Amino acid sequence: GQVRYSVAEESKVGTVLGRLWQDLGLEGGDVEARRLRVVWQGRRAGVEVSGASGALVVSSRVDREELCGKSAACSLRLELLLERPLRVFHVELEVTDINDNAPLFPAARKNISISELSLPGSRFPLEGASDADIGANAQLSYTLSASEHFTLDVKTPHENRKLLFLVLTKPLDRETVPVHRLMLTASDGGRPSLTGTMEVVVSVLDVNDNAPQFNQSVYKVQLPESVPDGTLVVRVNATDPDLGPYGDVIYEIETFDPASGSDLFCIDEKSGEIRLKGALDFEAVTLYMLQIKAKDKGLPPLSNHCSVELEVLDVNDNAPEVWVTSLSVPVPEDAPVGTVVALLSVSDRDSGANGRVSCWVRPASPFAMESRLLGSYSLVLREALDRERVWEYEVEVFAEDGGQPSLRASRGVRVPVSDVNDNAPRFSQAVYTVLCRENQGAGAEVARVFARDPDEGSNGRVRYSLWEGAAGERAPVGGWRPASSYVSVDAESGVVWAVQALDYEEVQVVQFEVRAVDAGEPALVGNATVQLFVVDENDNAPMLLPTTGGGGAGLDPFAGGVVKSSAEASSASASETLWAWASWGGPAGQVVAKIRAVDADSGYNAWLRYEVLEPRGKGPFRVGVYSGEVSTARALEEADGPWQRLVIVVRDHGEPSRSATATLSVSLVEGGEKALAGLSSSSLPGLLLPAEGRTAGVVSSWTNGWLVVSICAVSSVFVVSLLLYGACRW
Repeated sequence: GQVRYSVAEESKVGTVLGRLWQDLGLEGGDVEARRLRVVWQGRRAGVEVSGASGALVVSSRVDREELCGKSAACSLRLELLLERPLRVFHVELEVTDINDNAPLFPAARKNISISELSLPGSRFPLEGASDADIGANAQLSYTLSASEHFTLDVKTPHENRKLLFLVLTKPLDRETVPVHRLMLTASDGGRPSLTGTMEVVVSVLDVNDNAPQFNQSVYKVQLPESVPDGTLVVRVNATDPDLGPYGDVIYEIETFDPASGSDLFCIDEKSGEIRLKGALDFEAVTLYMLQIKAKDKGLPPLSNHCSVELEVLDVNDNAPEVWVTSLSVPVPEDAPVGTVVALLSVSDRDSGANGRVSCWVRPASPFAMESRLLGSYSLVLREALDRERVWEYEVEVFAEDGGQPSLRASRGVRVPVSDVNDNAPRFSQAVYTVLCRENQGAGAEVARVFARDPDEGSNGRVRYSLWEGAAGERAPVGGWRPASSYVSVDAESGVVWAVQALDYEEVQVVQFEVRAVDAGEPALVGNATVQLFVVDENDNAPMLLPTTGGGGAGLDPFAGGVVKSSAEASSASASETLWAWASWGGPAGQVVAKIRAVDADSGYNAWLRYEVLEPRGKGPFRVGVYSGEVSTARALEEADGPWQRLVIVVRDHGEPSRSATATLSVSLVEGGEKALAGLSSSSLPGLLLPAEGRTAGVVSSWTNGWLVVSICAVSSVFVVSLLLYGACRW
C-alpha cells in the first residue's frame, strides 16, 4: 500500500516523521549497509533518511509556502531507493500549514489628502493586506485605531476578496487638527493570531469643498475575450459643481484586481474612457475589478471613487488538442472487429459548449472512434482488414468543438497491416494445354506454370511439385505409368521438364496436376492441371510385313527377297524370300503380288506410297501407289525373259520422308492360269500368289481407296485441331 507521512511546516530539525524500516515491511539488517536513501522528483523538501535508524527525519527548514504556494493541498512524492538489494519505494509526504506568516500590507504608510469640506459619509478606499498562509490562517479581519472622525468599512463583494474604505464620520477642521494619524491592523484567523499594521496618514486640505460625483458607484461591463486592442470598455462620468479649475475633473485608475490588469487597461484622464491595451484571455482571468478615481483641479484637489467590474466572456478561440497516448501497430489482417488500435486523449481549453468536443475518424472504414470516458477515445476496428487490398492506412482523427463557429483539430495516425497466410497460391490458368514434340531429350523444358500468392514474405513464397495422388496424373496410354516417369517440375521456377524422351508411339497424352504450396503456417495449396499432348515426329521408317511360309532360296539365282531400309536398320522380314509368278500372254493389269508394309507413326507420317525403283523406265510391271499391288503394265512376251527382278521402295509422307525397299523376283511361265494353279498346289514356300481374278483386285483397290480417304480425314481433323488450339492460345 501507499505509505503516507505528514509533517508540519517549520518543524525542528531532527523531528522523526516515521519509521521507514518498519512501515515498509523491510526485514532486519544493517540499515547503513543496505543504503536506504531519498531520491527526489521535482520539488525538494528538507527531509532525509537517518542512516542509523532508518527513520525519515527533518533535515532542514520545511516551508509550505515555498514548496506549494497558495495551493490548498501540499503533497510531495518521494522515491526511496534501497540499494542492497535494489528496490524502489514510493512515499507521499504531506506538508501541513501552520500560522507562520503574519498579514502584510503593500506599504507601511498610506497618505490620504482629505478636504476639510468633505462631508460625513465620504469614503476613501484602502488597500488590504495579504497572508501567505492558507485556510483559516489566511482569513483576515481589520480594525482601525480609535478616532472620532473616521471609521473603517469592510465590504466583501466576492469570496476571498475584501474592499476597505476609510469613512469620514465627522466634518474635519484643518485649523484644529491638520493631520490625523490612524493605525490599520489586519489579523489572521490562526491560533495564535498574527497581525500586520499600516499607518494611515490623513492630511486635511482646505478650500475646495465640492468633490467630483460619479453618476454610478459601480460600473458592470461584459466583454468577449476576442475584442481587439483599443476597444472601449466603459466611459465613467463624474461631475463637480464647482466653477473654474475646481470643477475640472481628471480621471485615473487607482487600483487593479488582479494586478495584471495594469498591463491591459488605460483611461483617458479627461474623457474617462477606459480602453484595452492588451488581449483578454478568459482561460487566464474571468473577472477584473478597477477602482477609478476622479479628482478636480482645486487646491487641494477633491476626489471621489467608483468601481468598474469587467466580466470576460468566453469565445471559441481555442481549437481542440489531440494526443495519441498508445498505439498498437502493426495490426494483423485477421484481427477481430472491435480490436483497439490506438488510445487518444482530447481536450479543449474553452468552457461550456465551446469546450465540448466530438471526435470522428477519416476514412470512416474500417476504423471507428469510441469513447467511454470524457476526453478519452479509442480507435477500434469495425470491419475486417485485408492486407492484400490495403497494406497501410493513413488515418486522420478529427476533433471538433461545439462553438459557433466551431474549431477543428486533427491528428494523423499511420496504421500498417501485417500479413497472415490467408491466400492460397493461384495459378494463372486452371488448365494448361501444352504441345511437345516427341524425342526431345531428357531435361528439355516442355512447359512453364506460374502461381501467384498475394501474401507477403514466407506466406507468399511458392514451391511447385508434381502431385502423385490422383489417377488423372497418369498417362492415359502406355500401361498407366505415373506422370513422374515422364515429367518433373522445378520447385522454384515452375518449369516442367522431361524426365525422358517422349515417344508418341508409346504415349500420346500425359495429364497431371501441379501443386503450388506456400511457406505459411499452416501452408495453403493451389492446383492446376497440365495436359501435355505429344506431337508425332517422322521417326519410324515403313516396315514390310513378313509373308507366311519358309524361305525359297535356290529357286532363282537372283531371288532372295532382300528388304532394305533407308533408316539404316533391316526389318525382321529381310531374311524372307519373295517370289511371284506371271504367265506369258496375260492381259495388262494382271495382279501378280501385293507388297504389305506398315509405319508406326501416325497421320501423314504413316501414309505410305509404293514406287518401282528398279528397273527404271517403262517396265512390264507397275505397283499401285497406295495399294502396293504389283500388276502387269502390258501383256508379257517371251522377249521379257524367264524372270523379272523388281526393287520396290515404300515411302511415308513425313518431313523428311523415310522409306524401305523390297526385292521381288517374278518368274514368267507358260500355261496361263492352269500352270499357276499347278504351281500353287505344289506348296512352294515363300510363294506370293496373284489375286483370284479381276474381282479380287477390284475389291482390294476399293479397300485401299477407303483406307486412303480415312487417313486423309484423320490427318485433316488433326491439322484443324492444331490450328484452333493455336488461335485460342494467341
